[in-house]
Amino acid sequence: MRWDNLADNPAKSATSGEAALFAADAVTTRTFDTPEFRGITFHEVRARSIVNRVPGASRMPFEWTVNPYRGCSHACVYCFARKTHSYLDLDTGLGFDSQIVVKINAPELVRRELAAGRWHGAHIAMGTNVDCYQRAEGRYRLMPGILAALRDHANPFSILTKGTLILRDLEVLRQAAEVTEVGVSVSVGFVDPELWRTVEPGTPSPERRLDVVRALSEHGIGCGVLMAPVIPFLGDRPEQLRATVRAIAAAGATSVTPLVLHLRPGAREWFMEWLGRHHPELVGRYERLYADGAYAPTWYQRRITRHVHELAAEYGIGPAHRGTPRALPGRDEPQPPLDGAEPTQLTLL
Repeated sequence: MRWDNLADNPAKSATSGEAALFAADAVTTRTFDTPEFRGITFHEVRARSIVNRVPGASRMPFEWTVNPYRGCSHACVYCFARKTHSYLDLDTGLGFDSQIVVKINAPELVRRELAAGRWHGAHIAMGTNVDCYQRAEGRYRLMPGILAALRDHANPFSILTKGTLILRDLEVLRQAAEVTEVGVSVSVGFVDPELWRTVEPGTPSPERRLDVVRALSEHGIGCGVLMAPVIPFLGDRPEQLRATVRAIAAAGATSVTPLVLHLRPGAREWFMEWLGRHHPELVGRYERLYADGAYAPTWYQRRITRHVHELAAEYGIGPAHRGTPRALPGRDEPQPPLDGAEPTQLTLL
């Protein structure tokens, strides 16, 4: 395994000026012989930093992220983050699903970096690379400390997840929402049980995820749904879109944002291999639809978006309206706004 890209290497640092993400001798590999972790290897690291700036060329509508894990046992065949495992010479297919990097010092790092004088309270997005509430979080419990640090600094944040484990942290989320802007979105691209079992085999079912939306809403934490991905020719029939939006509305979601499947390098190869095994008749259609790159044609994306928005209006799902960040009690000045920009919906899958 090549940790050199990320580990402390004096020769590299001297020539490139790049800051190491963790020390070369700070990697501990573990396996656990319990049913939920069988077949999964955890690489525990002590990270150098945790609040990361999003590259300027990114399409993401946020500037800062916190990602306590790399790799994801949700094993979604389309996951765009698969490519990141190749930076460690780890396999982007099964390796991404079963070789999980855990930044065990993430909570203390978040607290330290938020307290730094150079930090000005910008919005932090979580769950934007891999799911911070994947199965590993049940053992490592990194998120309660991360959320507590964000709460204590009244720092605005958002979470995108497919994991039901977020309900474990309901109380700290509620506390954070009293002092700052908190946005939660759950990813539910479809409610078809057969499609779920094959493309998202390690995730809670769509029904259980919608139960999360319902529970958060009942506790006063508004929750939107990122309807992603809408999978061409497998999850985009009118009756499928209607069933999904109807279920989202019934769960009490504050908003629904559709996003069509995109296939970046790393994810594309793994998805197309899966497609050839399960739906070989669709391989040619996908090659044509995605002939120009990672994204489906604009006309197709607009058609799906328009249809979902019409269904959302029919079922009474309104647009999302985020609240205003509030001041931490006892501080003289409120937290600054997010670079003057209007908040936007998460769009990443």
